[in-house]
Amino acid sequence: MTDELYDGDIVDAHHHVWRQADMPWLSGPMVPRIFGPYEPIRRDYLVEEYVEDARSAGIGTSVYVQPNWPLDRVVDEVRWVAELHGRTGWPMAVVGCADLFSEDAVEVMRTQQALSPLVVGTRLQLHWHERPEFRFADGPEQMKDPVLDRNLASLPDLGWLFELQVFAGQMSDAAALVRAHPQVTFVLVHAGMLVDRDDADELGRWRRGMDGLAALPNVVVKLTGQGTFVHRLDEDLLRLVADEVLDRFGSDRAMFGTNFPVEKLWTSMPELTRAWKRAVSHRTPQEQADVFSRTARRTYGLGPAGA
Repeated sequence: MTDELYDGDIVDAHHHVWRQADMPWLSGPMVPRIFGPYEPIRRDYLVEEYVEDARSAGIGTSVYVQPNWPLDRVVDEVRWVAELHGRTGWPMAVVGCADLFSEDAVEVMRTQQALSPLVVGTRLQLHWHERPEFRFADGPEQMKDPVLDRNLASLPDLGWLFELQVFAGQMSDAAALVRAHPQVTFVLVHAGMLVDRDDADELGRWRRGMDGLAALPNVVVKLTGQGTFVHRLDEDLLRLVADEVLDRFGSDRAMFGTNFPVEKLWTSMPELTRAWKRAVSHRTPQEQADVFSRTARRTYGLGPAGA
């Protein structure tokens, strides 16, 4: 074991860049949202600013994750991000979006794939919660929709993964979905979105749900987004979540990401990256290298560091 901070290759497995005008949720009126007040990010966050943030934190490779463009513009989104890569070299992989409750989703995804080989997966947020400001999905039963099931079944032919975003109370349904698609890699966003670690019932639900997902070998977890509910950089929370995830899933199924610019609401990228380094500093050097580099490189087909 070591308590030295990791000092190797870093992949940011979860970030956004955006133009405010492309997303009505960001350009429209402020409304209650899962991450609290967000006036400071109601603006453009362009690739040049992201790269400056990333390099200041020692990050050399990144994975763009869709930030909810309108569903009728998700092809335009991929085209735009591919143009960014062509101009700057960033990002190095793309997780797009498609309406997986639509019969034409496969056609949309094939169009995205034809536009750019950078696209390696898709995310449509499925999280639903009793609190309205925490919801994204239309209802708690959406994971049982047969159209979703059919569209997920198309992902192996595309060679794509699915980014799974759910709360603890949804993890039983999520596990059933994962079991139904053993050839699809499911990436659990924000480590399963633990809402309140001080609520014993909530923590217990999350732990039980994570146990169920950890038993499924095609689930990988993102150590990301832990400021979402506390609206600050909380190093004790990072350490708790990192240990719970690594003890269940192992380091070869866990990966770091910044969730910028959302986390920029309360921290800087160097501060956030150092905090995650401290959260895993008691782990072996191999585990740390997995979390910060190797798991993401394997999951997103990024190739070895320095290649």
